[in-house]
Amino acid sequence: MIDPMTIESRWLVYPDGERQETPAALSIGSIVDMNGRILRLPVPDPRTIAYRVGKIRRIEERGSLDVLYYLELIPVADLKRLGPEDL
Repeated sequence: MIDPMTIESRWLVYPDGERQETPAALSIGSIVDMNGRILRLPVPDPRTIAYRVGKIRRIEERGSLDVLYYLELIPVADLKRLGPEDL
């Protein structure tokens, strides 16, 4: 359990190293769009830029917790094949 005085931040880490804060708590294998919104499969547009959470890292320091979600780009060909059972 996190101390109520701890500030928790969640970050998406894109393959190029860029970071973006996100309010969503994700898990390994979650699929998100380029803005960090969780995608429902199948995606309506196969040209959607999508990422899969490949690794999660927690960095705890006094008074703060950063959760880093490392994203992997999903190639268009793979995205077309994904369905609801792949979540």
